[in-house]
Amino acid sequence: MTLAARIESFLELAEEWVRGLYHGMITHPAYEKIEQQAEDYEDAFMLACFPDAFGIPSPISYYTAELLPFLEAEFEAWERRMWDRGSLLERKGHQYHF
Repeated sequence: MTLAARIESFLELAEEWVRGLYHGMITHPAYEKIEQQAEDYEDAFMLACFPDAFGIPSPISYYTAELLPFLEAEFEAWERRMWDRGSLLERKGHQYHF
């Protein structure tokens, strides 16, 4: 293996390592926080539209029932996520490492 080839392979390895370091330290945590916040907003919207799924009476249930065909795919996953979630404090505490 020539010196030029060894230098080239070292530079490729260093570039890959630096990209992985940048992704792990900067971009990945940001994406994770953005995804968690978006999921929280989606959960709040779904709970506002369908509170009767959890036994909370709502006078607008008749009107929000019209949204159910459009939100059918998300509804089952949301309902499962809400029943599995320990509490809102637990989720928010996890974000701040409590």
